[in-house]
Amino acid sequence: MTFRKALVVAAVALSAACGPKDTSIKIAVAVPLTGDMGTEGQGLRRAVELAVEEANASGRFPYKLVAAPYDDRADPKEAVNVANLIASDPRVVAVVGHYNSGCAISAAKVYARAPVAMVSPAATNPEVTAQQNSADWAGPRMVFRVVPTDDVQGSYAATFASKKLGKKRMALLHDKTAYGQGLAEQFKKTFLEQGGKIVSEDGISVGDKDFKALLTKIKNDPSKAEGIYFGGLYTEAGLLLKQMRELALKHPFAFISGDGSMTFGLFDVAGDAADGAYLSIVGVPADELASAKKFVEDYKARFPNDERKPFDHFGYEAANIIMAAMERAGGPDRVKVIEELRKTKHQGVLGTTVFDDKGDTTSKIVTMTRAVAKKRAFDSVR
Repeated sequence: MTFRKALVVAAVALSAACGPKDTSIKIAVAVPLTGDMGTEGQGLRRAVELAVEEANASGRFPYKLVAAPYDDRADPKEAVNVANLIASDPRVVAVVGHYNSGCAISAAKVYARAPVAMVSPAATNPEVTAQQNSADWAGPRMVFRVVPTDDVQGSYAATFASKKLGKKRMALLHDKTAYGQGLAEQFKKTFLEQGGKIVSEDGISVGDKDFKALLTKIKNDPSKAEGIYFGGLYTEAGLLLKQMRELALKHPFAFISGDGSMTFGLFDVAGDAADGAYLSIVGVPADELASAKKFVEDYKARFPNDERKPFDHFGYEAANIIMAAMERAGGPDRVKVIEELRKTKHQGVLGTTVFDDKGDTTSKIVTMTRAVAKKRAFDSVR
């Protein structure tokens, strides 16, 4: 049954019932809305809502669009539950999500069976799209993302540590998630290729609070690490930074991490200890993109009391790419939208977005930033 036919069936059933019928079309926003990563997910939800509100106001579509939020709680198991809810709702035409790579990898398998397109604004592990090449993949290739992958970001960070900072010996930490471990492994691969040495490797668990023993071991190791590369999220990154400073692991000892740590929540956890941390982000921060100027202004006007998050412009772009595919498809047909997404050449806040055969953006831009605690900001490093 096509999505259009399913929509007709749903509409007939609703008209026969006592309640009022709702024929709006949904773009699902599947992100963490609660928990430690909830602030990031709420930012993405707002960004998608902004895109949908603009589309409704413009009269582009002969039906009302709704940004429908689903909370995956940054948990791959919950992401599967959420994906099943989304896939079973015939009014959902596509998904903006997921934020975490582990969630995106698991949920994508559910969406493939529907099928319904998933456009991730943040999940960077290569497996998110690469899994579509596996022999047991059930369904069409329907995974897309508007951010470069960890192999690009991890490699960039390793080159930065080696060439820009002149580091020869680094300690490696990760949080054992698909995102964090994948990022750390790519950093290691490139850093070794460039003649560097990884003097220690350790995994921590999400939710751990006390890293003093681990950091003391790194500090006293005779191999003398010149810095730490951490693959993980901002809560653990913030605690690591705070405890590092307490152990006098300060400049020129470097702390480098990825985009999962580059969020304003880092300052809430680490306070002044975040100062000087190097944090990469895929793409370019919205404030530095001329093409995102209107988005930045409109977001501030629409949500004056909410802090814009680093990935919000990616969520906004993902929603607009989906809506452009709907227009080209001639309506909210799931299969046709997937087909049109493959043909995407979208000019928007990120510049020009084109997807390769796997569904990855062809953009390979990564920006290194440095945390400035006094300004609660991340300044780009030139």
